[in-house]
Formats: sequence, structure tokens, C-alpha cells
Amino acid sequence: MLTRRTLLASLGAAGGALALPLPSAAADADPVADEYHRLLLVHTRWVQQQWDPAIGAYRVADFRFAAVLGNAVLLTTDGYDADLAGVDAATLRSRTLATITRFAATNTLAGGTEWGKRLFWDSTFELYFVLAARLLWAELSATTRANVDAIARGQAAYAYGLGTGNDPLSGSWTPNGSTGGYLGDTKLEEMGVYAQAIAPGLAWAPTGDADATRWQERFVFWAANSSGLPAADRANPAVIDGKAVSAWNVARNLHDTFIVENHNSANPHYQAELWRTAGRAAAHFLAAGRPLPQVLTRQPNGRELWATLRLLASDAGEPVMPMVADRYHLYGRDVLPLAFLAQVQGDPHAARAEADLAARLMPYLQYAPENRLTKFSGEEKYEPEARAELAIAYLFHRWRTTPVQPVTAAEFFAAAAGARDFGPAVGLTAHQSATGFAAAVTKAGQVKFLWQPGHDNWLIDTRAPAFLPAQTAAPLRQSTVAYTAARDGVDSTATVLQTAAGWAGYATLPTGTVVYTGPGPSSLTLFNLSMPGVPGLDGTRTFTGPSGSVTPPTGVGDGGTDRMTFAARTARHVRFLGRAAANQYGYSLFAFEAFDAAGTDRARGRTVTVSSADPAYPAANAVDGNAGTRWAVAREERGRADSWLAVDLGAAVQLTGVTLTWEAAYATSYLVQTSTDGSTWSTAVAAPGVATLGAWAGIDARAGVVAHGATGPITASPTQVSIPAAALVEGYTGAGTDLAAAGARRLPTGGPATLRLSDADGYLTLLNLSTTAVNNAVLTLPRGDRLYRGLSVARADGGLDLTASVPAGGGAVRPTRFTVTGTAPAGTRFNVADSHHLSVTAPVGAAVDVRLAAGGWSVQAQVPAGATRSYTTTFGGPVTPATDLARGRTTFPTSPLPAGMGEPSRAVDGDPATSWRPGTGGRMVVDLGAAQSVAAVALTWTAGTVPAARIETSTDGAAYTTFSGTVSARYVAVAVPAWRTGDPDLVHLTVL
Repeated sequence: MLTRRTLLASLGAAGGALALPLPSAAADADPVADEYHRLLLVHTRWVQQQWDPAIGAYRVADFRFAAVLGNAVLLTTDGYDADLAGVDAATLRSRTLATITRFAATNTLAGGTEWGKRLFWDSTFELYFVLAARLLWAELSATTRANVDAIARGQAAYAYGLGTGNDPLSGSWTPNGSTGGYLGDTKLEEMGVYAQAIAPGLAWAPTGDADATRWQERFVFWAANSSGLPAADRANPAVIDGKAVSAWNVARNLHDTFIVENHNSANPHYQAELWRTAGRAAAHFLAAGRPLPQVLTRQPNGRELWATLRLLASDAGEPVMPMVADRYHLYGRDVLPLAFLAQVQGDPHAARAEADLAARLMPYLQYAPENRLTKFSGEEKYEPEARAELAIAYLFHRWRTTPVQPVTAAEFFAAAAGARDFGPAVGLTAHQSATGFAAAVTKAGQVKFLWQPGHDNWLIDTRAPAFLPAQTAAPLRQSTVAYTAARDGVDSTATVLQTAAGWAGYATLPTGTVVYTGPGPSSLTLFNLSMPGVPGLDGTRTFTGPSGSVTPPTGVGDGGTDRMTFAARTARHVRFLGRAAANQYGYSLFAFEAFDAAGTDRARGRTVTVSSADPAYPAANAVDGNAGTRWAVAREERGRADSWLAVDLGAAVQLTGVTLTWEAAYATSYLVQTSTDGSTWSTAVAAPGVATLGAWAGIDARAGVVAHGATGPITASPTQVSIPAAALVEGYTGAGTDLAAAGARRLPTGGPATLRLSDADGYLTLLNLSTTAVNNAVLTLPRGDRLYRGLSVARADGGLDLTASVPAGGGAVRPTRFTVTGTAPAGTRFNVADSHHLSVTAPVGAAVDVRLAAGGWSVQAQVPAGATRSYTTTFGGPVTPATDLARGRTTFPTSPLPAGMGEPSRAVDGDPATSWRPGTGGRMVVDLGAAQSVAAVALTWTAGTVPAARIETSTDGAAYTTFSGTVSARYVAVAVPAWRTGDPDLVHLTVL
């Protein structure tokens, strides 16, 4: 365990009192830190492969020498285990010191010519490198210390000297001056890099250093503006490092729904850069014994950005990447942001995500290729970065006396739950529930539906579309809506698209269930790896259908290495023929081997022909016997499913099997075929095996699908569930749903043929697949015990007739507002106005005697024949759906809140038990989401003398005018300039 004495000794004279206390012998147990330590030890086996005897140091390629930070941490903490590391401590120490000595001297800022000074990405690796050197400071020569100091100070001076201009060494990487950017490509990352480039020089500068004062101001500027959103920041007087957020921030790097884009897609990996760059910088201040700049723990809009990440969270601590295929399951790159949020900022929800990720890391590390912290991207360049950041995460834990304890998984997802439409520019509507994640992506080139039942990020591959067949063109027409509990009484979404393949609709429910209708056949792509230690990854998938359970043969179609044997057959030619790819990159093979009965690879070195090839990855690479080279389809052919690779064996042989070794771009379905003449082909084996199920299918006891009105049975392979064309498909999370009953039940009917209806889990889903609005259609509901908003009339068969409307090309999800116990006479009319009010009208000639219930409220409704009775619930909660334009909307100031101010969102949550405390000179703003006609604003205060308040409106969040009557506005502000302690708080800000 790291102790204060060993740390300060390693820091030498530069050491000081740490901002976070070091653990004592009585410190609380920290299993996450212990796991990080074990991981660093085992990962050292990869590090040793990077030793280059020709230069007497670790390799320069991809900055692999930055592995010295992980080494330095291991060498300055207790518990070194040579058996786990694969190298004795003395050898590791000598190699680490030699590497630091060499690369300190070759850095441009120290007079060398090999690396350094460039902000992207040299400065990041300089940060790791300098921290490693500081941990081993006492063991470095005076010359090396001087070089390390020159690197830290020189990089800070260089970054400061750029002002807000571009780095001429970094090409197109630029923060766009102080303006930033958010449409298509956030500059959050770039501004964070500008800040972190200054951090080592600032943290290790001597007390009173003249340069450090200037660097400090620039560091805070870049760090604060990384997460800048002008409308929010201008409304925030919270003081950070001596100035208000409104004075620091000028940039815009976020969409106003608190999400970022990178490479024209929503990418949580890049959103996490806010805490990744902050964590890198914080490590230097803490190691140097300096207080953290406030901006690292009071990041503008940081809480809101973290809420978005939780909305996209999985059970592994890694967020879903809704539009990105090459940043998925890069576990080692996800550690530092969570560790920083948890152990430095003290967030117990981040601690939950961190603990979940930590539990996956050792099984992941041991999965092929072994001893790597980043996989499945096809690029090893992330490996030194992941090791360095794992080391920093470990330090964050050891620099605390008591690690931040995580909330439970149930608490995490309960707090994360919600639905949000991130706006048409982003093209994402997401829904996190207590039992799963689902989303609709409508951005051109990315169109797909996503489903992650049980939050399991190793079950359904969200890089591939769920249900909806892959779409290459933008929708011809689209409608998407996110319902929220505060405004609508339910968290859910409904999306309807008109695509080139036809109409499609998708609804997500708060139970985790999803409803799909549209072009078929459709499918779900499954992961099916053998990764012991990760729940669900035992190398098999078991499916349940009407005839029982079946576990199809495994080992092919799931990436990695596919080994297949077949009865001996005469062949001169053998080929792979693709049928479906796992992701957007098509197919890429490290090796294609074809074996005869003696086990000889007859394809090695033979002539290869292919449907296409990337010039950088030619066809011959697949048969050259080199495990490090590969064939890949041409970039323009990546979307082609039937790409192929054929080998001429040179003569007819008796083939008995093949082995395909895949890169991350692998086939989930393909054929291996042989030929004697190279023109007529016969199939030797189809991969993978397929099981026929029926109208419903359970998936590994983790999820299930029901196909209503399907044209054939559902089939499944270890890597895919295929669903034939169907009128409606429902997806259920977990194993608790009786799928047979769900498939056999009567669905709601009525309206035009283009209207699809489901009552799954008691929610009425309506999807209008046409350009014609459905107005006042009478829908027949088989069950009579659920009342939805609107007019329902009891039927003689026990069901209900509900009158409903749905906009053209739109969808809706309606929660059950009231339940009915007992039998109402045919013709009884239930008119539900909202979540709190309904009336019951008995038919002429028959009285009504039923029990109505909602939440914790119930009443026996006894209505004489021909009479009407009205009922109002008395249970808590706001009335929904809300007519209040402010209800549940985003409020400013965002995080951090000014001293003395309460949470502004409490004034718009509809809850009479919560309120906003203005604080001295308090002012809050509500963002209505879009320009609205504002006719009236009402303020409801707690008891006491109501303070004077001023109402203002704005269209852009910058210029505000006093509200005096009906006006078009997006932002409404309440200013309480004379508020003093003891004055009332604002319970409701109502905008009509």
C-alpha cells in the first residue's frame, strides 16, 4: 500500500502535503484499488514486449514508452509480485529508469528531436511521462531531472504562448480559438488538451513562480470552457477560481441537451474527455501536494453531462455508443473518467460504474489478445494510454483515506432512468429504465433502433441495428418524441420513420420493453464470446421457443478464431463468402487457412482473389502466415454483405476443414465453399448453425421477443436472432415475462390498417405508419380494467372502446391512468382528463358499481343509471400531462450552483414539496426547449412575505427583456434581487 513516507520519498524535495490524505494501516478496504494493482501487474507482461534492446528503452511507436507511469506506480507501492508481472522488480526498475532517461533527453522541449511539444498528442504522453519521472524523482540523475522539468515547463509555456490560436504542429486539431464548436464535432476534447498541456508545468512550478500565475489563468480558462454552453453559463454567477462562470466562459462545446458530437455522431467516449483530461491534470496537482484548481471539481455543466452519460449507461460502467462502432468495449480507456468522478469529485454513482467496470477488467485483460487493456478496436495505439490512466486511477484510490462507496446497481439505474430527445441535429432519442436501455437514432447515415435489455452490454450488439434493417439513406420522414414522468406521467419514447424500405415504428416503455413495427425480416445481433468472469459470456447462447430450449453449436460467427471441420471433399479452390457483417467495417481476416487430412495448411502462400481489398491490407496478407498482417475489404465495399476471398490451392486436395482468424471487422454469418474449377461452388459449411423456434423466443434467459402476425418462425444462431416480417414485434427484458401468453393474447385493434397497436405491460402504444392523421378513431381494447386518457366505453365482451387520435407519421405511448375492478355495464363511459381527474357516466337503465384506483388512491364508484359522477385522486404527484410549458424543463444556473442557491429545477418539477431557494441576488432561468408563445407566468412561494421578483424572457439566452404580456420566447427568467435569508422559496414557476 502506498504510504505518505514512500510517496514523499519518491517525490524528493518537490513533495508536499497531499490534497487527498494517504491511507493509514486502518484505512478502509478498497477492492477496486486492489484490482487495479493486480491489473497493472499482469499488464506488465505487455509492457515487457515493448522493450527495444536496440535503443535500450521501451518502444517509441504509439508512445509505448509511456508505459513507464504504470511501472513507476508499481515500483513505489507495496505488493510487487514478479510472478504476476512476468519480470522481477529490479529489471523493471532498470528498464523504467533507462526509458525515462532516454526519452527525457530526446524530447524537443529538452533539446532533443524525437518527440514532444506538439499538443496533439505528444502533450498527453508528456503528462504521463512527467508524472512517472516525479514518482521516481529520487532515482533520476540531475541531468534527467532538468530535462523532465524542461518538458513540463516548456510545454506549459508553449501552450500559453499560443494564446487561443491553433497549434501549428497539430494540423487540423484546434479548439477553434475561444469559440469552440458543437455541431458535428465538439471542441471539448481540444480545449481539455490545451488545459492539460499546462497542468504539469503549473503543478510542479516553485511557489511564487512568475510564469505560473499566467499559466494558472489560462489553465482555468481552457478547463472551464471545455464544457461551455453560453445560455447556461451566462446565467451562472457561481465563482470558480476567483471569477464567475459567466466571466470565464465564452465557448460553446455542447448541444443544449447536454450531449456532445464527435465525427458527426453522438459519442459518449468523447463526452467523457471532460473527466479524462481533468483526471490527468488532477494527478499532477495531487502528487505535487498542491490544492486542486476549483475548475477540476466545479466544472461548468459537469453534473448535467454526467447525467447524460448515466442515461446511456450499461451494467459494465461503459456507456452505450449509439452511433460509434470503433470505440466499443475499449474498457481500459473508460477507467480514468469514472475514477476521477468517483474518487476525486466524490460521486457515489460514478463509484458504482467504476466498480462495475473494474469487475470486468481482469476477464477482459485475459481474453485474447491477452494482457491488453484495450481490444475490439483493431488498434493497439490505445494501450500505453490505458495503462497510464489505470495507474492514475489507482493513485486516486490510494490518495484517499476512505474510498467513495458505490450506490447499489438498483439505485444507480433508478437515478439514471429517464427519456430524452437530444434534438434533430443530434438525431438521438434515448430511454434508460430500471431494467434496460433503448434508443432511436435518426441521424442520416446512422439510422437504427437500439435495445439493451438488462443493461447488458455483452448481449445485444448495439453497434448493429435492433429490429429495423440497416438503413443507408436518411429517412424520408421522421417523428420522435420523448415522454417524461414530470410532464407526461411516464418515461417512454415513440419514433416513426418513413424509410426507403418502408414505414417503421419503435416505442420504448418504462419496463424496458420495446415495441417494433416495420420492414422485415429483422434481427438482433448477439455477442457470444467465451470470457470467463463476465456474466453471460460462457461461449454459448440458449434459446427457448414453443418446443423447448436449444443451444446451437458455437464457436463461429462471433469474431476471434473460427475453426470448422467437415467431411473430406475434393477441392482445388476454397473461399469465404460473407452473408452478414458484425459492424460497419465489413470484413477483415488476419488468416485464412485450409487443412487437409494430415493437418497441413494448403492455403499458405497460395494465390488469392477477392471481391475487393483495401490497398493497405491486400488479399495475400490472409495466407502469408504472418499473424500481424491482414486482408480487409475496400473502404467503399464495407457495406457489401457478400464480399468474398478465394484461394487457389494449386492442385486438387482432400480438404477437411478451415480456420478463419478475424480482426474486429468479422462476419456473423457466412459460407465456406469449395470448387474444383474455380467457377462452380458448393457449400462445405454454413456458419453459424441455426435453430428454428416459433412465434416467440427467449434469449439466454435474459430477454425475449414475440412476433405477432409473423410470416414464419423466429430462428436463432449463437450470434443472431432472426425475426420474419411481422405486424408487430415486442421485446421483453429479463426472464420474467410469460412469452407464450404474451404471444397468444389479443392485441388492441381498430383504426386504419396503417395504425399499429400494442398494450404490452399495460401501456398503450400507437404507431401511425402513414402520412394521414388518425382522428378520433375508435380502438377496441380487449381488457376492460385499464383506463387511458380520453373517452373509453365499456363493451359487452368486457373490453373497452377508446377514442384516440395520432398525428400523421407519428407515435404515442399512453400509460394506464386508472384501473377498474369489477364489471361495468356495456355502454358505461369513462372520461379520463388527466392523471388526477375522471368522470364515470352510467348507461341509461343500468347502474355502475366498480372500484377505481390510481397509485395509492382508490374509491368505490357507484353511479346511478344515466348519471355522471366525477372523481379526483388524492395521491401525491403532479397532474400529468402538464399544460405548464416550464414543467420538467432544463433550468439554469446549471452546475456548479452559486453559493447559497438551491436547486432551480425544484421550481419546475411540479412537486409542491420541493422549492428553489434563490440565495442572495438569486436568478433562475427555465429553457422551454424551443420558442413558445408565453402568455402568462405565475410564481408560487412558500409561506411568508413574498419577495419582489422580476420576470424576463429571451429568445437566445443572451439578451433578456422584462415580461409584460404575450411574447414568443424560449427562455423565461425569474430574478429575485432583494432576496434575503428567511424569505420564502419558489415552489412553482409556471409558464402558460
